[in-house]
Amino acid sequence: MRVARASMLAALLCLAVAAFAAIAQAQLAVPQLTGRVVDQTGTLSADAIARLDQKLKAFEAKKGSQIAVLIVPTTQPEAIEQFSIRVAEAWKIGRKKVDDGAILLVAKGDRKLRIEVGYGLEGALPDVTAKRIIDEIITPKFKTGDFEGGIEAGVDRMVSVIDGEPLPEPEPQHEWSPESFDQLSGWAIPLIFGTLFVNGFLQSLFGRMAASAVTGGVIGGVAWIFGLGWMIALFAGFAAFLFAMFVDLFSGGGSGFGSGRRRGGGVFPGGSWSGGSSGGGFSGGGGSFGGGGASGSW
Repeated sequence: MRVARASMLAALLCLAVAAFAAIAQAQLAVPQLTGRVVDQTGTLSADAIARLDQKLKAFEAKKGSQIAVLIVPTTQPEAIEQFSIRVAEAWKIGRKKVDDGAILLVAKGDRKLRIEVGYGLEGALPDVTAKRIIDEIITPKFKTGDFEGGIEAGVDRMVSVIDGEPLPEPEPQHEWSPESFDQLSGWAIPLIFGTLFVNGFLQSLFGRMAASAVTGGVIGGVAWIFGLGWMIALFAGFAAFLFAMFVDLFSGGGSGFGSGRRRGGGVFPGGSWSGGSSGGGFSGGGGSFGGGGASGSW
């Protein structure tokens, strides 16, 4: 009798361990938030990712709300709703205490998608509206194989709906952040060549110290005009001043690059330089989610 009970207890213990292992295995790892658009399937082209990233970045700067896009091969054996809320809890898209974040999740291999909505957007983007965006805008394009068009159209509609919601104004971005350093590093090459060009030209008009100081002012002003923010522009101007002084010190007062009668390149581009990544330095703002949103399939 004791042997039978011990055997039954051991069997139950094995079943419990197996069940626990199955549950643990069922939960896929949440992808790392590397940008506003995370595509683990290679579905979107680099151009499409760049367009979406720029659009969502501009919307965040204007409205304060954050929207992210995630494309995964599958969420199986987990339902897309369960996986989506885990992603939302890990990424924390949207502002803290405003909770104005939304995530467009596509499980390509499962032919399923979901729009996960933060607490603060459930009035602007209720379940019925999210469902209509999925059924009327996104999935018709998905059925024809136009995944880029479907995602971009869906994001556009989400942006327009959220834009009409009265939300707290976004806070001015004065403090340093990982994205600030990313922006500045993206401009490193044009700033260096611009400093050499401007400083070389101004040396024919001013002395070494004055030329370096004016160069710093010009570079800082250009950085601010191109939207890098006043803190970044101030840092860029000071760095340009120090760099110009350093070049003058070790070149005998004339770099020759654009100085005197010889003028060369150093032209700033019409847009920011990037390293090809989507939203480097992007992170969630601490927003909370409660399961609001809608799912669909194609």
